[in-house]
Amino acid sequence: MPINQPASQIKLTNVSMVRMKKGKKRFEIACYQNKVQDWRSKVEKDLDEVLQIPQVFTNVSKGQVASNEDLLTAFGSTDVDTIIQEILDKGEIQLNEKERQANISQKTNEFLTIISTKCINPKTKKRYPPSMIQKCLDQLKFHLSPTKPTKQQALDAIKLLVAKQIVPIARAQMKVKITVATKVKKQLFDDQIKELIDHVEEENTPNARVFECVGIIDPVNYKEISDILIKKKNDASIEVLDMAAIKE
Repeated sequence: MPINQPASQIKLTNVSMVRMKKGKKRFEIACYQNKVQDWRSKVEKDLDEVLQIPQVFTNVSKGQVASNEDLLTAFGSTDVDTIIQEILDKGEIQLNEKERQANISQKTNEFLTIISTKCINPKTKKRYPPSMIQKCLDQLKFHLSPTKPTKQQALDAIKLLVAKQIVPIARAQMKVKITVATKVKKQLFDDQIKELIDHVEEENTPNARVFECVGIIDPVNYKEISDILIKKKNDASIEVLDMAAIKE
């Protein structure tokens, strides 16, 4: 004879949990892996695709379902769908060990890739592979935090690598050639663009109508310079001469 499982005991496996503390009680919902972020970014709009089961728990791992009395006391309602959406939108995501390791691995790869693409060996002008970057950071005892923004940590790591020079390393910059009509040079180049150039290598006027500047810029300034020049259309342009340049 089959043994019936109590309705208040539901066992789930391979779940992502979202938890919210309301009043003195803890409430949880069981979701499919990776679907919570899809819901929050509005990529996924179907609750059925997010939830493993449309139920509110007090403890997912033990299969303990929240009673109507608990829901009413904490949320002022027993409308499960509304409560689930509140927990889904505002609750804290609880990663299981497999997800946590995958998340750390993904963040580490992103972190090392940012550094690798932004730095070069100033002698060879070649980029270091992520594995070499990791070895250097290990020597410097720089450890990636899973809770802090990846990009900011990468920029902090670059400053440390450049300062310590365990291997010859420099922040990769761009060499560009900027051309503007002499009639708009002061308004366009002198007043707006020159401050965005890290190092001017050469300035010349090949003829009375055109001014040219070859300089080194930080890659983050490229779009801003380009946007300024685009507004002048035929009177201005920018050309990339070297994607892995360094200031001498």
